[in-house]
Amino acid sequence: MGNFSELDMYLFGQATHYDIYKKLGAHPQVKGKKKGICFAVYAPHAQKVFVLGEFNGWDETSHELKRLEPETAGIYELFVPGLGTGSLYKYLIETPDGRKLYKADPYANFAEMRPGTASRIVDIDHFKWSDDAWMKKRQACETMDEQPMSIYEVHPGSWMRHPGYEEDSGFYTYREVARALTDYVKEMGYTHVELMGISEYPFDGSWGYQVTGYYAPTSRYGTPEDFAWMVNYFHKHNIGVILDWVPAHFPRDNFALARFDGTALYEHEDSRRGEHRQWGTYIFNYGRKEVTNFLLANGIFWTQAYHLDGLRVDAVASMLYLDFAKEEGEWLPNQYGGTENIEAVEFLKHMNSVLVGQGNGAILIAEESTSWEGVTKDVKENGLGFTLKWNMGWMNDFLDYIHYDPIYRKYHHNKLTFGMAYHFSEKFILVLSHDEVVHEKSSMIGKMPGDDWQRFANLRLAYGFMYGHPGKKLLFMGGEFGQYQEWCEARSLDWHLLQYADHIHMQTYMKELNHLYLAEKPFWEKDYDADGFSW
Repeated sequence: MGNFSELDMYLFGQATHYDIYKKLGAHPQVKGKKKGICFAVYAPHAQKVFVLGEFNGWDETSHELKRLEPETAGIYELFVPGLGTGSLYKYLIETPDGRKLYKADPYANFAEMRPGTASRIVDIDHFKWSDDAWMKKRQACETMDEQPMSIYEVHPGSWMRHPGYEEDSGFYTYREVARALTDYVKEMGYTHVELMGISEYPFDGSWGYQVTGYYAPTSRYGTPEDFAWMVNYFHKHNIGVILDWVPAHFPRDNFALARFDGTALYEHEDSRRGEHRQWGTYIFNYGRKEVTNFLLANGIFWTQAYHLDGLRVDAVASMLYLDFAKEEGEWLPNQYGGTENIEAVEFLKHMNSVLVGQGNGAILIAEESTSWEGVTKDVKENGLGFTLKWNMGWMNDFLDYIHYDPIYRKYHHNKLTFGMAYHFSEKFILVLSHDEVVHEKSSMIGKMPGDDWQRFANLRLAYGFMYGHPGKKLLFMGGEFGQYQEWCEARSLDWHLLQYADHIHMQTYMKELNHLYLAEKPFWEKDYDADGFSW
C-alpha cells in the first residue's frame, strides 16, 4: 500500500481528506532506516507515471511510480532512498494513446523561477514559528463584526523595488518586504495586508490570478521558508495577513493542471462547463471529489502551514453562475434548468464550514459582484458561509458619484445613500481595489474632477466618506498618497512623488484617518448592526 492507507484513499474520494497535501506531492520520509523522498501523484487515466529531475539526470524511465491499490483511486507513488531536498523534478505521464506529458507537481511546495516550469523538492515542516501571541489572539476572536479592519492591498513585486534594475527584476525578497512593509503599515495605521500574486504563476501580467502552483509561494521573492518568515514577522508586529486565493479557474499551460493525465481531470471535458473563453482559462470540475479535495485542502494548507489569517476568494460570481460572461449556446444549465452552479455552491459551503470550523480564527472573504442572497449567511441557514463580502455595488456607485464636478453632485446623492438600503443584508467590506486602477480606468487621483488642488481635496473627501460609512475598509497600494499613474505590475509605485507637498499631505491625511478609525469604536463596533448608523 505504501504511504497511503485505505482510509486515505476513501477520504480523498469523498473530498474530506483535509490534509491530503501531506500525502500527495514530494515529501521527506524515512522508510526502515533509509531517508529519502516519497513522490505521490493523482493521475487516474495515466498508463504509466515516471519522475525525472536533477537527481537522475532527467532520465525519463529510471524512476517509475507504482499504481497503488485500489487502482480506481488513481494514485501513483514512489520512494527514492538517499534523495534530499533542493532538486528540480517533473512527472512524465504516459497516456493510453501513447502521448508523453511533462507535468509540474500539483501539490509541489516550491517551484522553479519562471520562465522555468519544474517543481522543486523542499521541506516546509521545520520553520520555527514565534507568533503564538498573535495566533492565540486570533483564535479568541469569535467574529470580525466588532473588530476594526483596514486592509492595505499589496502586490509585493511592484509595491517597492530596488532601483536601477530592469523591469522584470529588482524584486524585494519576502524578508525585505516584511521589514519595509511592516514599518509602513504600522505607521499608516492599517490592520491587515492583503497579498496578491503569492501562489506560483508563470506570467507576471496575470498578477497571480492564473495559478499553476496552488501549494507553492512564488519563487520570485524567495523560498517557502522566507515566505513563512514574512508572515511570522507581520504577526509579531500585530499585522494580519490575507491571501488572494483563486479556486475559480486555472490556466491552459500544458506543464500544469490542464488535461493533467491526458484527460480533462481537473476541468470539465465539455467546454460549455469547463472553459472561461473570456479569460482563456479552464474551470475546475467541482463535481469531481478529488478536485474539490485538492481545493479544500489548499485553502486549509495556507491557513495552517503558513498561519495566514484569511483568504480573499477571487471571482466568486464566476463560480456561482453557469452562464457567467457567456453567450447563448456557450453554457449548459443545471439539472433543474437553472443558471446556478450547484456543485460550486456546495464546494463553497463545504470550504467555508470546514475552514471557519477549524476554530482558529481564519476568515474567508468573497469577491462576489452580484446580488446572490446569503453570501455571508451561515451555511446552517442555507448561506454560503463567508465571513465578509466585497461591496462592489458601493464601489461602483461611489466612484460614479465622485467623478462629477461638485456643482452637479446634488443631482446624484442617491448614489451615496443607496448602499445603506442593502448594507445590512451582508457583512460588507468597502473596497477600492487594484481592479479600479488598471485597464485605463485611471488612478484614484485621476478619477477626481478639477485642477490639482480640487483633485486632492476630492480624494480626501472620498476616503473620508468611505471611513464614515459602515463596513470594513480596503485600499489598494498607491491610492494612499495619490499616485497619478495607473498601477502596472512591472514597475514600482511612484514613491518619488512624496517629495511634493500634495502627495505628502494626502499620505498624512490617510495616516491620520486610519489612526482615528482605530481609536474610535463607533467607526467599526457596530458595522453590521442597524442601530449602529444613522444619516
